[in-house]
Amino acid sequence: MRFHLPLATRLIALLAPAVAPADDWPHWLGPERDGSWLEAGIIQEFPESGPEVLWRAEVAHGYSGPAVADGRVYVSDYLIRDGEVVNNPGKAIALKGSERTLCFDFESGMLLWEHAEERDYELSYPGGPRATPTVADGKVYVLGGMGHLACLDATTGKPVWEVDLPARFGAEFPIWGYSAHPLVHGDLVITMAGGEDSACVALDKDTGETRWTALDSPEPGYCPPSLIRHGGSEQLIIWTPSELASLKPETGEVFWTQPLKPNFNMSVAAPRKTGNLLFASGIGRVAALYELDDEKPAARVVWKGRPKTAVYCSNSTPMAVGETLFGVDIDTSHLMAVDLADEGERLWGTTAPVTGKEDDRGKRHGTAFLTRHKGSGLFYLFNELGELIIARLTPEAYEAIDTAKLLEPTNEAFGRPVVWSPPAFAGKSILVRNDKELLRVDLAAD
Repeated sequence: MRFHLPLATRLIALLAPAVAPADDWPHWLGPERDGSWLEAGIIQEFPESGPEVLWRAEVAHGYSGPAVADGRVYVSDYLIRDGEVVNNPGKAIALKGSERTLCFDFESGMLLWEHAEERDYELSYPGGPRATPTVADGKVYVLGGMGHLACLDATTGKPVWEVDLPARFGAEFPIWGYSAHPLVHGDLVITMAGGEDSACVALDKDTGETRWTALDSPEPGYCPPSLIRHGGSEQLIIWTPSELASLKPETGEVFWTQPLKPNFNMSVAAPRKTGNLLFASGIGRVAALYELDDEKPAARVVWKGRPKTAVYCSNSTPMAVGETLFGVDIDTSHLMAVDLADEGERLWGTTAPVTGKEDDRGKRHGTAFLTRHKGSGLFYLFNELGELIIARLTPEAYEAIDTAKLLEPTNEAFGRPVVWSPPAFAGKSILVRNDKELLRVDLAAD
């Protein structure tokens, strides 16, 4: 059975003018929080000598990506004082050190300020904070690995407020740490906390006071909140370890819920909307496509994934282009193209842009972060090897155009070296980090 996007939706996508260019990347997945890169004048293949590194800056351990706003770069890390990073997927490891937010000058890479707090870690995969900082209205919101949400002055780093999420809301601690990139909406900052009637919470972005709480879940899961507009309403999409939900962002009122339970409470990758369809997937071969009601906030299941259909994403969020979804499968480490209109039929798959080898069997949890350049339609993939790949992704094939090595992997997963930190694209450049350094690399065409 094929399920097509409405004709009007497809025509709008083809005829709509391009979004105005943007120079900043103020939070996870960029200006629209959808993995789209909006700038013009970007290279589509690398110089023969490779892309130029504009600057390098020293950082410590962390999975969180950088954010860029108003001429500054923000990144969080963990400076270990006592203990050693040992990655055991089933065991929490204790470390002592300081959790930091660092602010660098975008043009020079000079450190402008540092905010540090002593923090004991007890996490599986303990190598630093997970959530990318969110910059809005002169403040930066940083979620630490142990669940401390801090609001800092974006210019000075001076603390404005801080909330210990598991302590305030009585949540069970997630073994892989707090990971949901904060979402600022109006005068609220929204994140995942966990607990009875507090899986998702909204705080006053200026004071940290609780404004509303919603949904029951002992643990918060790892999936960030996201916003969509459909059925005449703005909807806050939340994926807890047991259900997919739509809330009214101003109040937390529940519009609709659908059961969707991945293994190990690992709701991670954000659901993706295309037209009137919403796709979500995770570990345990859990995937579903929903049709959103055009008249009111509601959803119905169109299909659910089967063993040889769909793509089961976790570490990196997939991207949809029309009726085709591109994502990295957690079980096979293949970058796949999936036909959303044909019950999740797999169109093609390859491990080459993820692990560096074609048809690299036996590797799981392979990671490549997908960013689509709006002007060219090309994809810029930053993979776990520290490579940036310029590629063309279509329903027919994966076509690599060029590859450049930017960073050495400094972390480890399942016996192989990895870098698992998402990039930022701003000022015609890419910013990437590992557990030792943050780089700004030139991608300007002129």
